[in-house]
Amino acid sequence: MSYQSGHHFLQIPGPTNVPDRILRAMSRPTIDHRGPEFAQLSLDVFAGIKRIFQTSAPVIIFPSSGTGAWEAALVNTLSPDDKVLMFETGHFATLWKNKAVRLGIDVDFVPGDWRHGVSPEMVAEKLAADKNHQIKSVMVVHNETSTGVASRIPDIRRAIDEAGHPALFMVDTISSLASMDYRHDEWGVDVTVGASQKGLMLPPGLGFNAVSEKAIKASKTALLPKSYWSWDGMFKPNERGFYPSTPATNLLYGLREAIRMLEEGGLATVFARHDRHAEATRQAVRAWGFEIVCVDPQEYSSSLTAVFMPEGHSADALRRVILEQFDMSLGNGLGKLSDRVFRIGHLGGFNDLMLAGTLSGIEMGLSLARVPFKKEGIRAALDYLELDS
Repeated sequence: MSYQSGHHFLQIPGPTNVPDRILRAMSRPTIDHRGPEFAQLSLDVFAGIKRIFQTSAPVIIFPSSGTGAWEAALVNTLSPDDKVLMFETGHFATLWKNKAVRLGIDVDFVPGDWRHGVSPEMVAEKLAADKNHQIKSVMVVHNETSTGVASRIPDIRRAIDEAGHPALFMVDTISSLASMDYRHDEWGVDVTVGASQKGLMLPPGLGFNAVSEKAIKASKTALLPKSYWSWDGMFKPNERGFYPSTPATNLLYGLREAIRMLEEGGLATVFARHDRHAEATRQAVRAWGFEIVCVDPQEYSSSLTAVFMPEGHSADALRRVILEQFDMSLGNGLGKLSDRVFRIGHLGGFNDLMLAGTLSGIEMGLSLARVPFKKEGIRAALDYLELDS
């Protein structure tokens, strides 16, 4: 491949661009993970990541992808043939369901159209019908990365409470953590699953489980086999800043720096920035004359926007043109949305000029790919950003 000047625009919904401050933090020499310097690093990270999850509960950190954190949430709380309630909100909700099925869990998977989040009314209906409390867990993806649809976690918690049901509440925040407001304690979540490569602005490699006392109690009797993923083996070493196996030391350096960056301006400011960029993006999409995948405005994602292509046009062909001509990567359509949708990531270390460049690349790509659209998207987005400055 020939040299291309300038920076690659990585506008998929994760992994996201890694800021220079974090890259520099990660470039430090690897240290003894049994020594006092590492213990201090680790204790700083444990304290800080609790603030990001907005919890006083333990947050367990695995050297893993988000998929590993999914599995850890399942095997630590459930037993073979346990029944759980899950919802088809998109590709990643389906993958989490598939993992549960492979582990021998009985999944009631409520079908969906991939354009709406989890219905709190459906949660209430399902739990009310479960008179014998066979459902052991309600499991929801907060922000579905394949569709740009966000489920309303506080409303789902209220539905569980109003049904008087004892099920655990598990939430995947892989593409919402540190990008969208999320409150593990206040919203009564028992296990929150997260990962490093999106709002936390790190490379892939860290998976998280924030765990309530109720979840820890459930882990004492859960019978699914586990070894590497066991929470029980983590708690005591973590109290002293250590791990039962080799941790991802340099990623933890990066995580400490990411937490500092997020807290310098305050989480509320971070969330407001993501909200603003998401709405500017939607303004551009509407001005182009395209349809957003998410139907309900109260379920719009602030991490990404998924966009339908006009009938008869290939999303993958558009993405190919944009990559080849402008060195920019957009997210592809997944599963049922393959080749029908492109996804614009606007999360992590991101600002107004980066968004303007992203939308410009898309608009130029649409022209080169001969996709019919109105050349008004960039202007609409810039007008919104100027108005909301």
